[in-house]
Amino acid sequence: MNFGLSVLDVSPVSAGSNSSRALRNTLDLARLVDGLGYKRYWLAEHHNLRMIASSAPEVMIGHVASVTENVRVGAGGIMLPNHAPLKVVETFRVLEALHPGRIDLGIGRAPGTDPVTASALRRPQAAAGADEFPQQFAELLAYAGEGFPEGHPFQSVGAMPDDVDLPPIWLLGSSGYSARAAGEMGLGYAFAAHFSPTDPAPAMRAYNESFEPSPAFERPSAILAVAVICAETDGRARELGSSMELAWVRMRSGNPGPLPSPEEAMGYPYTPAERRLAEAYRSMQIAGDPDGVRARIEELAGRTGADEIMVTTNVYGHAERLRSYELLAEAFEISPAGTSATRRTG
Repeated sequence: MNFGLSVLDVSPVSAGSNSSRALRNTLDLARLVDGLGYKRYWLAEHHNLRMIASSAPEVMIGHVASVTENVRVGAGGIMLPNHAPLKVVETFRVLEALHPGRIDLGIGRAPGTDPVTASALRRPQAAAGADEFPQQFAELLAYAGEGFPEGHPFQSVGAMPDDVDLPPIWLLGSSGYSARAAGEMGLGYAFAAHFSPTDPAPAMRAYNESFEPSPAFERPSAILAVAVICAETDGRARELGSSMELAWVRMRSGNPGPLPSPEEAMGYPYTPAERRLAEAYRSMQIAGDPDGVRARIEELAGRTGADEIMVTTNVYGHAERLRSYELLAEAFEISPAGTSATRRTG
């Protein structure tokens, strides 16, 4: 096999803690994985979820890049419906100017929140109704360098700084639409398997088959985001995983809250319907000891053809989260030089 390991962080907020601590924990984790040899560190964008503090990835990217040296830092992603394309281009050009060669721009089509919050985030466009993503994305590319056609109302508007290229663009999704669009435009593609029950293999295949080389990507570059918990034993991994199972049930039931402790989760009196939701989430998560987790990740990467596995680990205790990434790095024998056992034998 030949794939890299990366990190997707939502800055999880545990019960009894707070969002400020979660954001500081993100910087702590970034320092750790930078030294372990992970390839990328992406920050998610979510809103109005008490369990997730990552509401402004563009801010956190600058902070994470400032406390790391090797890892590429990016957005996983910027939810374009919530932002003016001009502002996105200018923000990421600034980040690229300050941290040249280390910034990624992941773009998502969804708002990353509920409809009411989405309306609050983008009130000027709230009445539009239709999916404006293709138009917004075309506008973003125009600001990034392709330019507007003659007579366009924004033809005279330039994104500043104007002497910095936009970082590489990745399209995020969990469907064939985003996969084919990313391939045809010569962009990177990231599949969100950490919250989607959809089989990623068809979308990853569609991306590779439709790919056209571009200046930013000479060859296809596909990332598969996966929820992973790696612990010393399978039993401990299952205990840690119970927190996200209950959190998932609460989110899907319209009652989101901070990430519960394993003790609270294992003692929770699930109804039959809630139990089915918890089991559905468990099926999307890879949890186990290092050997078992490595085997499952290798199988998934091989079946989908992923160039990178991007790991998101959401457990109750910060120390347990750090340890999960340490164990995973040990299992794959990665290093800051970017080599791993899988690459050496691939």
